[in-house]
Amino acid sequence: MDLTIPDVLEESCATRQALERLAAKWRILLIYALMDGPQRPARLRRRLPGITQKVLTETLRGMEADGLITRDVHKETVPQHVEYALTDLGRSLQEPLAAICAWAVEHA
Repeated sequence: MDLTIPDVLEESCATRQALERLAAKWRILLIYALMDGPQRPARLRRRLPGITQKVLTETLRGMEADGLITRDVHKETVPQHVEYALTDLGRSLQEPLAAICAWAVEHA
């Protein structure tokens, strides 16, 4: 089977659009963190030293808009209990990301 390489230099290329979304700082790390299951924002922040609350919130909102994660509100009254989890689309990245990790370990 021949590998078809899309023209990722074209702005309309779906592969380019996917790469641009996933390449945004923190997204891949958040996907890895959420592979452990649903998590509250405070736990995600502890697991990702260096991410600010503002950036975490913005990144999670963007990932939710892209269909990679869901936001579940378990308690409507203050203080809210909110959890984020990967969607099927988000979980579908596990295999490609594992391949990148294997490549990185092999070529470190």
